Amino acid sequence: MFDNYEKFKKDVLQLTKIDLNFYKEKQMRRRIDTIAGKNGCKNYDEYISLIKSDKEKFEKFVNFLTINVSEFYRNPDQWKLMDEEVIPKLLKDQGRSINIWSAACSTGDEPYSLVMAFSRHIPLSNIHITATDIDKQVIEHAQVGLYNEKSVANVPADLKKKYFTQVGRSYQIANEIKRCVNFKEHNLLKDTYPKGFDLILCRNVVIYFTDEAKDMIYKNFYHSLKKHGVLFIGSTEQITNYKELGYNRMSSFYFSKEE
Repeated sequence: MFDNYEKFKKDVLQLTKIDLNFYKEKQMRRRIDTIAGKNGCKNYDEYISLIKSDKEKFEKFVNFLTINVSEFYRNPDQWKLMDEEVIPKLLKDQGRSINIWSAACSTGDEPYSLVMAFSRHIPLSNIHITATDIDKQVIEHAQVGLYNEKSVANVPADLKKKYFTQVGRSYQIANEIKRCVNFKEHNLLKDTYPKGFDLILCRNVVIYFTDEAKDMIYKNFYHSLKKHGVLFIGSTEQITNYKELGYNRMSSFYFSKEE
């Protein structure tokens, strides 16, 4: 019987440092009950015991919990706007050396997409990206930089030819792109936020959080941005109270900090 979710949340926090209070309960419980049941557990205590004693099961649980779905140039129309309007604005306002944070970066598709997008405008040596995620496994995947055909389907043909090497049915990203990205572990709901960014990208992540958690995250991003900096969110997300949080709306998914 999957009850006593309050105790389970405390156990998970102690074990993983992930606070499930920030997640929508109904949606998260359904997902957790499914994975626990698939592992033969009859209640939350049994599942906690399992992931405590089995490192592989523990890592699978964290990976499952953090919902990693990513691909290069996801939602191409938004990346077209990035190329034609956002990057020129940033270079005009911030100068030609750009500091970027890709938050909840998953398997690295989005920070590497950012490097390639900016490479059309400035030298790679001027592009500095901090890419963070709560999940150690996906960071390790990102650092390898090997992707399947579906992940790279939206990469513009010239960039795909220039920066990827085909290995069997997979694609290896070039070391010169990888060198622009510094991967780190970071928990958006718990850790101190780094500062001094011209652009922050955080897409299709906060939809799983409560409204209070979303506001906290967007406020923290605001303070992490430089003046005239830009926040890029996902196509499944909205910031309806962006004015209260201090942002100007550039388009549906781009918000600027104009003090």
